[in-house]
Amino acid sequence: MIKRNLFFFVLFLVLANLIFGAYQLSQRRTTSFSGEYYSSISHFGQVMRIIHENYVDENAASYDKLMQAALDGMLGSLDPYSQYLSKERFTKLQEETQQQYGGIGIQIEMRDNRVTVVAPIANTPGEAAGILPGDQIVRVDGTSTEDHSTDQMVELLRGEPGAAVDLTLFRPKTEETIEVRVVREIIELESVRDVGLIEDGVGYIRLTQFGERTGAEFEAAIKSLEAEEMRGLILDLRNNPGGLLSASVDVAGLFFERGELVVYTQGRDKERRQDIRARNAARPRDYPIVILVNSGSASASEIVAGALRDSRRAVIVGETSFGKGSVQSIEPLRGGDALRYTSARYYTPAGVSIHEKGVVPDIVVDISIEEEARLLQQRSRPDLEPAEFMERFGFEPIEDRQLRTAIDVLKGLFLFAELNDRSDGV
Repeated sequence: MIKRNLFFFVLFLVLANLIFGAYQLSQRRTTSFSGEYYSSISHFGQVMRIIHENYVDENAASYDKLMQAALDGMLGSLDPYSQYLSKERFTKLQEETQQQYGGIGIQIEMRDNRVTVVAPIANTPGEAAGILPGDQIVRVDGTSTEDHSTDQMVELLRGEPGAAVDLTLFRPKTEETIEVRVVREIIELESVRDVGLIEDGVGYIRLTQFGERTGAEFEAAIKSLEAEEMRGLILDLRNNPGGLLSASVDVAGLFFERGELVVYTQGRDKERRQDIRARNAARPRDYPIVILVNSGSASASEIVAGALRDSRRAVIVGETSFGKGSVQSIEPLRGGDALRYTSARYYTPAGVSIHEKGVVPDIVVDISIEEEARLLQQRSRPDLEPAEFMERFGFEPIEDRQLRTAIDVLKGLFLFAELNDRSDGV
């Protein structure tokens, strides 16, 4: 009798699970796979089959190529940031956010139509192999580099860590040709650049991106400047295209109270707002800050600038930023591909959306396209003396008017603070 009752009890549980599972599946099909979905898929399949079977160029109309083109077109029609990522593109995106890649560790540029080494990065295989600034890369693995663009050269030089690459170099200083074999390693990229005191008490940090290590690098840079008795900070976010949301919160959070709102996101569902708060455990900094932005400052850069301005912790100088206030989600797919799509919008603590509007500076300092191009060349080659720079690029270094304005603003804030201290003393 007991066995019989146990049998019916188990049978009841199995049936209940089956019924519940069927119900869940029907609900999913109702919400995710409606009649409109199946009708659209059928229509798409019909068009693809007709083109595959009848298009004049058979190679161009393979199912794989048609599917890739369809995916690119579908996502590209939504906005500039949604896209289908092939395995190669997905891997490259991961390398950028992780701030590392497999390579030999040299900086290159085109000089007189020749691929020329600007400098080897310290403690990398390129430096260990004896590659010097000014060396010209003539061949890579026996392939001539003539007519190669910088991007094409980067693709040739990067690769799996542990894989060797054979380089033929021409050294103009000694007019000798050198053959070197370099074994690729993981190259770590720094997003925090040019840290230092540029005038009395004025600290300067340039951020080039927001990657996985940016928060830690930035905090270390801040502490080093504070140890040198920095009185105020210029944070240069010009031409910083953004990166990871978490990194922007780490950077801005160093100046916020723990738990204070830095940014929030809002998706399609208006009830699902996500507040993102500062995680900093230390006491926030209270010295004056000036942030430099331009039309190349986007996404995470705008989050930092907007958060610090809304909280009255920073003055913004420069030009209106790019205006990318959208959140991209990434869904890995089979075969190593991935789907990137816009899932929400960013809002500053004051509830301002920067999407397609940008962050408007408190003090506008516009520069011409020619000035911008020259300043970019100057920033990329700080190692050159003025005379050598003039000989190389054909113009004398010019003043960075936006930076000069930021310095003057900080000095004005220093003076204001001193006057307040004096009046308090009276």
